[in-house]
Amino acid sequence: MAKVRAGSITMNYDQQGSGEPVVLIPYLAADYACYAFQVADYAKHFTCICIDLRGTGEPDKPDGAYSTELFADDVAALMQAIGVPKAHIFGLSLGAATGLWLAAKYPQRVKSLSLHSGWAKTDAYLKTVVQGWQVMAKAMNSVPEMVIQGIFPWCFTPELYAQKPDTLQALCDFVRSRPKQPVDAFLREAGAVIAHDADAQLGMIRAPTQITFGRHDLVTSTRSADRLKSGIRNSELHIFEDCSHAPLYENVPAFNEKTLAFLRKHAG
Repeated sequence: MAKVRAGSITMNYDQQGSGEPVVLIPYLAADYACYAFQVADYAKHFTCICIDLRGTGEPDKPDGAYSTELFADDVAALMQAIGVPKAHIFGLSLGAATGLWLAAKYPQRVKSLSLHSGWAKTDAYLKTVVQGWQVMAKAMNSVPEMVIQGIFPWCFTPELYAQKPDTLQALCDFVRSRPKQPVDAFLREAGAVIAHDADAQLGMIRAPTQITFGRHDLVTSTRSADRLKSGIRNSELHIFEDCSHAPLYENVPAFNEKTLAFLRKHAG
């Protein structure tokens, strides 16, 4: 891990591999290590720069409201600080929401955009789900346990729970092994999810874009697909038929094959 001053905060990042840079932006309550299963493959072809957003992992956790636009500003500042003028931008869920803002606001920094389980604007359903996670985090006074008990059932299909208990246990152990996010920081980060609205920014995105969803996702879900696909002019859509909100864990081989093919297509 390395630390760098990015704008007004100190941020952490991890760099592996060689080739064109890919900046991987984590999802809600996660730190840079959340893409470990992807970096194992991507780093054979790209320089993978995995980051911690403010409020997670080891970076600064300042008070005040967080937003997906603010996260995008932080990522752009980190790229500037470490001398990466342009990169492939990759994110799942909150990472995808942040990527939308980054690609719209800093188009010169984005070579390609990978949006997995993303959405343009939070609707009443997603707001209700995330508010429930906030209530659980406060009641349990533990973000890792809230993730396992509250968020995981929204991320995976019932089949994963029934057929792959060892995989689920490994993911639980992984969550518990990472730096614990303070509850107040999670509440601010979740607030950024609730307030997310990049709908008016979609037409400003110029980078080639891959949009993916799990067929069984209820959190952001394929209800978000048409708006993203129609709003981002140079975009393609893929559905992982056997997955929910987290195909990157539920079907690692299929997810990595499809996403890496897109990245390699737009390298060079």
